[in-house]
Amino acid sequence: MKVAITAQGTDMSSPVDPHFGRAKYFLVADTDGGQPTVHDNAQNVQAIQGAGVQAGQTVVGLGVQAVVTGNVGPKAFRTLTAGGVKVYTGASGTVAEALEALKAGTLSTADKATVEGHWV
Repeated sequence: MKVAITAQGTDMSSPVDPHFGRAKYFLVADTDGGQPTVHDNAQNVQAIQGAGVQAGQTVVGLGVQAVVTGNVGPKAFRTLTAGGVKVYTGASGTVAEALEALKAGTLSTADKATVEGHWV
């Protein structure tokens, strides 16, 4: 499964970014292995509004089946689910640890937003 993980840095040892829409990077990895790709989210980090929707559209466009993050707001959640992307929340630690937690089935699948919009 192709998955986007919110990250504060550009490699698998980077901490998971707890924010979806304003995450610094998305690391796209395959649960079957392979080298992850890095996607910068700089245009949304300081956005006045619309960060969640724009980040959601970016991730849907990457063709992932799932997102792993700490939290997700309501507009981002709607954008992701409308694009057919499952949302897993509660991730922490490093990106590599979050990917392992997903594979182990210990992350929660979100059925709604976990935070109100525009939190920092």
